[in-house]
Amino acid sequence: MTTDPISDLLTRIRNGYMAKKHEVGVPHSKLKMAVVNILVQEGFVASAEKVDGKDGFPEIKVRLKYNAGRPAITEVTRVSRPGLRIYRKKGEFKTVQSGYGIAIVSTPKGVMTNRAAKIAGLGGELMCTVW
Repeated sequence: MTTDPISDLLTRIRNGYMAKKHEVGVPHSKLKMAVVNILVQEGFVASAEKVDGKDGFPEIKVRLKYNAGRPAITEVTRVSRPGLRIYRKKGEFKTVQSGYGIAIVSTPKGVMTNRAAKIAGLGGELMCTVW
């Protein structure tokens, strides 16, 4: 059991890219699936699907994306963590890497990017940044 499942998800994806793997497996949860779906929509990973794991528990199979042999994700950073939660009001989201990256935010309307939260006029927990 891990105390920070989102950090575990991001670390597995980061390590998969560093090891030049084509796919990684992550234990399934609704929150992790929402984060991975955002990464798919924004083009940072190729695809994600829920499958049955080896031990009978569901798992998310994340297919990693490469551009000319280089990983699609340059850097991923966990911002809010269990020991220090970071919240932003509706107008306080900053751009990530001059608009080339995204921030993933957990809002009352669900998990979304910082751009979508700004358009919707929502604030929430700033979970991570990706570029």
